[in-house]
Amino acid sequence: MKSEQYQSNQTMEYASGNEIAAIAIKQIGYDLMGYYPITPSTQIAENLDIMRANGETDIVMVAAEGEHSAAGICYGAAVAGGRVINATSANGLLYAIEQLPVQSGTRYPMVMNVVCRTVSGPLSIKGDHSDIMYLLNAGWPILFATTVQQVYDFNIIALKLAEQVRLPVVVAYDGFFTSHQKSRCYRFENDETVRSFIGPKVEEYPFLDLDHPITVGSYMNEPDLINNRYQLHLAMEQVKQVLPEIFESYGKLSGRHYGNVEGSYCQDADTILVLLGSSYDTSLEVVEEMRADGEMVGVATIHTLRPFPDKELYELIGHAKNIMVADRQDSYGAGGGNLSLEVRAMLQKYGSNAKVKSLVYGLGGKDFFKEDARRMLELARDNKATEFDYYGVTPGEDIGDEGEPLFQPVTRDKTNIGATRVESMQSTNTHNDDNDNKTKQVEVKAESNHLSVAGGTLNSVTAMPSRIASGHGACPGCGIPVNLNLLLRGIEDPVVFLFQTGCAMIVTTAYPKTSFRVPYVHNLFQNGAATLSGVAEICYRKQQKGEIPPGDIVFVMVSGDGGMDIGMGSAIGTALRGHRLLMFEYDNGGYMNTGYQLSYSTPLGAKSSTSHVGKNQYGKTFFNKDMPQLMAATGIPYVATVAESNPTDFIKKAAKAAYYAKTTGTAYVKAISACPLNWNDKPATERRVIEAAVNCCYFPLYEVGQGNTILSYDPEKSGKKIPVIDWLSMMGRTKHLVKPEYRQVVERMQQEIDQRYSALKKNVI
Repeated sequence: MKSEQYQSNQTMEYASGNEIAAIAIKQIGYDLMGYYPITPSTQIAENLDIMRANGETDIVMVAAEGEHSAAGICYGAAVAGGRVINATSANGLLYAIEQLPVQSGTRYPMVMNVVCRTVSGPLSIKGDHSDIMYLLNAGWPILFATTVQQVYDFNIIALKLAEQVRLPVVVAYDGFFTSHQKSRCYRFENDETVRSFIGPKVEEYPFLDLDHPITVGSYMNEPDLINNRYQLHLAMEQVKQVLPEIFESYGKLSGRHYGNVEGSYCQDADTILVLLGSSYDTSLEVVEEMRADGEMVGVATIHTLRPFPDKELYELIGHAKNIMVADRQDSYGAGGGNLSLEVRAMLQKYGSNAKVKSLVYGLGGKDFFKEDARRMLELARDNKATEFDYYGVTPGEDIGDEGEPLFQPVTRDKTNIGATRVESMQSTNTHNDDNDNKTKQVEVKAESNHLSVAGGTLNSVTAMPSRIASGHGACPGCGIPVNLNLLLRGIEDPVVFLFQTGCAMIVTTAYPKTSFRVPYVHNLFQNGAATLSGVAEICYRKQQKGEIPPGDIVFVMVSGDGGMDIGMGSAIGTALRGHRLLMFEYDNGGYMNTGYQLSYSTPLGAKSSTSHVGKNQYGKTFFNKDMPQLMAATGIPYVATVAESNPTDFIKKAAKAAYYAKTTGTAYVKAISACPLNWNDKPATERRVIEAAVNCCYFPLYEVGQGNTILSYDPEKSGKKIPVIDWLSMMGRTKHLVKPEYRQVVERMQQEIDQRYSALKKNVI
């Protein structure tokens, strides 16, 4: 695409792909965005929220608790007749993917930006194309932008296309390479220019027309289902007819002309490199240099992954003698990535005699340089490449044996220090661990259903070895290491960890090193509890069969950074099943590991990157979720809240939770956890900020054991109760609430806190 002189109604922007996508979305005038934050697509929602706070857009922003729900929100809004936008990446796309064929199968238009990123595991947040290829069979047309300019243009084109063919459309582009890197591009000065180009929304069968009700998504058997799929096929065929017309009309409006494919120096090239995304521009520079040296080379890319432009691509590259297809993704076991397989099928269909080679490159965001493009073209030109190979693989270091461990593991003998003794008043029995040679025991007396802990003071647990080694990458003042260490001081048994994605995981397991001296596994936000339940059940089974030594093990899931939003379903399901494990949530009040977007644990009125403060918005608009009460409602044997400001209480509750997790079922412990970076306060003052959260009753300290609620600390009785505004004023994220114009917000929050605390005290035994 060669840009002609831009028209007078356009202005230059210096923007990233995500920023320009948000500008296009604002100019289009969408009704709703359902979203869940995931790197690297999150900035789209963040920028739109800034615009909303400043009154530049009235788009309804719905922060879902996970990508699956976000897709459902978007689908419902589209059915209702709204213009709808979404944005996601990587495993977020995969989590939502169940919903995507529903939307295409029922023919409701919308647009979704997919900012392409590596699919886990292992976890990587860098850009490649392993996510977008999962969408090839979802029934969504897919436009692939190679530049920031195309991100803007394709977002506008996509909605016009979606509404003409009644299909949802994806705009895909490279994570970080395109999404975060800034470049000069043009946008229309007036929003009305964009809206006039797209045209008014037309609903053939309005869902909200109550006088003419319709049913969406009926149950289908044969032959109806195959007919439905045939109609979806015909809609894709219609895209082939409509999209070139839209490209042409957009070219007349903007001076930027696009096609399904794009190439440079391909007409007479003997050797052509085919690839997607931002690598095209890098390769173009190399082709120009090689052409200057007399090399007959060219480069091509594709702007429409679906429907695949086989005819146009053949006309562009089919004459070449040598074709190298480079994939930022592999279709494992197929001998090439999906782009390679599609190109090979196209060439066979049209009878080309080209020699085709395939390379997988750039996975996990591995940089692609001009030298790499040159090498790929040379391998194809000289016929030195194999049919299929990986490019850029580096051999690992040969260290022979496993070598010395970084540190010695923390074993049962090292943690059994006899510092805590859990006493149960439930039945007459004594629990002793056969492996214990020390005095740790559980004395059981038939008096009540409550556990008490002897010991558990800070002094008594100083000898407890740390299960987490020093050298983690947490920010100064971060509450996560503090809370984890306090939790583990109360657990004298061996520990097996599962960490959900979040700051705690990222700062402790940067490959090839680990901070853990005990067994550890990671899984994504939405499935941590279920994963750990599987680990625990197999452990118990192996112990029963004598395959591993007997003895108590405490299985601990660590979650935070909003993980109990998207992961709440998994957590509640695990709790209802009653697996013997401990869920520990460090509540830092937001999606901190992705740049602090609002989560359902963020306080009312708090400022975040998706709840900005402006003339039209005061921060987060709804109350924080009461996760301890939700977990207590499942009937699990133990729920507790803890805070570093009350360390002895913290340690004793950890010991109780471990006891229940070993002997009875699921335990849940929640700590309020400081995040100086995003709370916008000082690391040195965090203990006082945490204490204020407890004293204002925003975060009350209590426990629910076997259905009985006990208040661990009552600031009213101790004369330390403070109004919530005193706590809010200590943090930059909520300091704006001290202003008179936000008085009603603070009053609502104070009222909610008082109601929750009053209800809690009514349940106390």
